[in-house]
Formats: sequence, structure tokens, C-alpha cells
Amino acid sequence: MSKGQPPVTSPPTTIPAVLARAAATRPDDLAVVDPGPDGLTLTTAALAAAAHTAARALAAAGVGPGDRVAIWAPNSARWVIAALATHLRGAALVPINTRYKGAEAADILARSRARVLFTTEGFLGACYTAQLRAAATPLPDLATIVVDLPPGTPPIPDTLPWDAFLTRAAATLPDAITTTADAVAPDDVCDIMFTSGTTGAPKGVLATHGATTRAFTDWGALVGLRRGDRYLVVVPFFHSFGYKAGWLAALIAGATIYPQPVFDVDCVLDRVARERITVLPGPPTLYHSLLAHPRRATADLSPLRLAVTGAAAVPVELVRRMRRELGLSTVLTGYGLTESTGVATLCRAGDDDDTVATTSGRAMPGVEVAIVDPAGAPLPAGTPGEVVIRGYNVLPGYLDDPAATAAAVDAGGWLHTGDVGVLDDRGYLRITDRLKDMFIVGGFNAYPAEIENVLLRHPGIAQVAVVGAPDPRLGEIGVAFVVPRPGATLSADALIAWSRDQMANFKVPRRVVLVDALPLNATGKVLKYELRARAAT
Repeated sequence: MSKGQPPVTSPPTTIPAVLARAAATRPDDLAVVDPGPDGLTLTTAALAAAAHTAARALAAAGVGPGDRVAIWAPNSARWVIAALATHLRGAALVPINTRYKGAEAADILARSRARVLFTTEGFLGACYTAQLRAAATPLPDLATIVVDLPPGTPPIPDTLPWDAFLTRAAATLPDAITTTADAVAPDDVCDIMFTSGTTGAPKGVLATHGATTRAFTDWGALVGLRRGDRYLVVVPFFHSFGYKAGWLAALIAGATIYPQPVFDVDCVLDRVARERITVLPGPPTLYHSLLAHPRRATADLSPLRLAVTGAAAVPVELVRRMRRELGLSTVLTGYGLTESTGVATLCRAGDDDDTVATTSGRAMPGVEVAIVDPAGAPLPAGTPGEVVIRGYNVLPGYLDDPAATAAAVDAGGWLHTGDVGVLDDRGYLRITDRLKDMFIVGGFNAYPAEIENVLLRHPGIAQVAVVGAPDPRLGEIGVAFVVPRPGATLSADALIAWSRDQMANFKVPRRVVLVDALPLNATGKVLKYELRARAAT
């Protein structure tokens, strides 16, 4: 068993308390630098004031403790403001993947019963409000849609532009926000992050203020995030890596948040040099792309010092090149799930390159990690089995799904991850396989059952099985084995193009293989290990 030590520090126990402490102790420090269309640069005091104003507007919109507020937008200063305003109201934040289509987003809005949606228009050419209307999903709880419009864009019917929304703040006294924020408790739900399961149905993972603030206070201390760091957050804010290990960890530690809405290598190289970025976490794909770029050799990357990665296999040579060619003095890896508040294990400063690359570190403070057999009995070091996690960071439950909660967390409080791993004699974890079929595309979890359910809507598909296959750039990609309906004429390219209109890009199979039949066992179950072997070759 790998067991973490006591907490590294004593953090504030709610996100409103994090903001209050930051504003009181570091009012003049730069909190957010956003070069977007509005060019927002905010000190910590200004960020707190902006969040309080937005919270007053949320109060006027009827949002109070226990309600839900969704954000469907790319990384920006206003994303942070909207999230903090939600927390100040004692409401739960519901982040939505910016790559989702309208039907996918509408399903989350409906199931979370979100009262307010913060969104944008035109990101990567997408018109989110039009997609929601086209989805035609009833959203009886959604009373207000706030849209951050590009300059010069006319208002959208039945929505509020950001500035018009803020004018509603006048209806709420500032003291009302302070009173509600002070009443937020550590055990209150701070967010509901939807993650798909092997059944294909997205599940809402509940997380609490106390678990979140403790986890990312310790995370920041262990990786060496510090006051004055300049943190380029490339990982999307809708992901716990970009939200909790991103802007929230920066706010806790006193680092400046530099939101990056899209990973563009040229833009990242320019921002590192121009804005003297010191911290650049992300999936391995990010560093592969930087190292392969023709401008990398001449770019000024001298400010960089800290990288934290994971979410996919990390070659030892990548870690060495990150140190040697990107100039990173600290490179660390970690492991976690949405169900474990985003963190469970982490390498430590001083770990050698082989440890960083071949393991995911050891248990976080206050967290236990063990390896068990199918009956739940603990296994000794060096023996592979299912990875289980216990501690303050384990989810209190899935939204409106006690059966799924009971299946995930056993009577002893252990979260069953579905991942296969090995602990070494030091307590360091190595993930070796997955009990579930999930694969990871560029840092994003992709679930075959969910993708298969969408593909089966195609009128020409009789059967389909999706598996992950290794990819040098993205880590893994989806490969779909498709049995056509009798008389149907299908092509791989056409199916891939159709898929891009139906689902988020990371879910779209990169390869389609047309087959006469899927391999089955005696009970009729698809033999996915055979398909994985075919996909890998």
C-alpha cells in the first residue's frame, strides 16, 4: 500500500475562503492576464471584486446555495470570474466540454438542472446557442443564458450579453454575497464534473470544497508552484487538470494565471518568451508538439522551469528531452480520476527520470493507494491488480445515481478505479492496463460504449466495436470496427466525416475498419483484445 503523509499545509477549506485570503494577503499581485478580445488583466483584488459583482448578478437571477451553474466556454478570465461567482453563491459549478455538440451539452444541462449557463459564441467556429436550440432538449430549469460575445457581435435573442448580465448586480446588496460566501461549508458540493462510463451514459461526479482546496493546496506545494510564478494554463478549464490543478492551484499558491484558449504551438512559444512563463503543465502530447516544432530551437524558452504531466504513457526519453531541450528543471508525473478529485498520486521533486517516466508517483498526503485482486484482497508490492484509492479525495457520490456510487466505492471506502497497476517497494504506482475499455486521446478520456452508441445511429451500421490504439502524437486514438447493414454502401472516410458532426473531436475514430463480422466469444461478447491487437498493427 502507498500511504501519503499528513497535509503539506493548512489550506482554506472552501473556494470562497481561498479567494478572500488571496485578496486580503496579495491584493496587488497579478491574478489573471488574459490577452483575449477584451484584454483583461486583473490584480487579485480586482479579480475578487469582479467575482463579487458577478455573484450579485447571479443572485438577481435567482441562483442560491445548492443550485447549479454551467460554463460552456474556452479558457478565459471571464471563465474564472463566472466560476468564482458561482462558488460565492454557494452553488455548484458544472463545466461543459467545449468540443461537445449541442445534444451532448443539452444532456448535461438537463441532468444537472442548471439554472444559468455562461457561454460564448464563435469559438472554433461553433455557435453554441444555435446548437442548443437545434438539440431541442427541454431545459425547464435553465432560466438565464449569459453569452460572452466577440466585439461588434449583435445580441442573441433570449440571451444576455456579459455586460448586460452584470448590470443586474445592482439588485443585490454586497453584504448578501459576503454572508452567503461565509456560510459555504467544507462538505458542500463545489462542482459536478460529468465523466462518461463504460455504459456510455455520462455520470455527474460530485466534489466538495474541502476536498478540492486541500488536494490542490498540497498539489501546488508538492510540485513547487509558488507566488510569482507565471502559469500558462493550456489544459481546458472544463477538465480538472485545467480548473483545479490549473487556475485554482495558481490562485491558492499566488501564481499568475495566463489562460490559453487553444493549444497552438506558435502561440505558446510566443507567450512563453513574451510573458516569461515559468509553469507549463499538460498532457505528453503538448511537449511532443513543442519539441517537434521547427521554431523550438530558436524560441526563448529560458523562463520555463516546471512541468507536470500524465494522462498517458510517458517515454523516458521525453522526460529527458523536456529537461534538456525545453530547459525544464522540474518534470513530474501524477495520476488521478475525476472521482478522486483529480489527484491520487504524484512524483516528488528530486525523483529521477526513470521514476518520473515509468511511474505516476506515490500517494498524495492523506490518501491511500492499494492494489487488490478481484475479490478485493490486497496484493503485495510487484503484483499487478486493480488500483483502489481511499481518502478525503474520494467522491461523495454520483449525481442522482446511488447505484453507480455503490458500485464505485466499496463498504470500506475504497474507490475502485478499474485501472490495473503495480506498486513498487517504495509505494510508487505504475499503471499497466485498464479493466475498463477507456482510452486516452491527447489527454481526454474516450469511452468506447459512448462512441459506439452514437455510431449505431448511422443508418448504414449494423454492429460496431471501438477500441484504442497507440498513436505517437496523441498517445492513443479510436479505431472503429464496423459491420455494415445488408445492402449499405459505407466508406471509412465518410463515416469519419459523419462522426465529426455527431460527437466531440477527441471521441471521433481516427480509423474505421469495415468487417464482415466482429469476433465473439461463446456468450456473444465481442473479443476486444483481438480487435486491439488488430488495431495496434
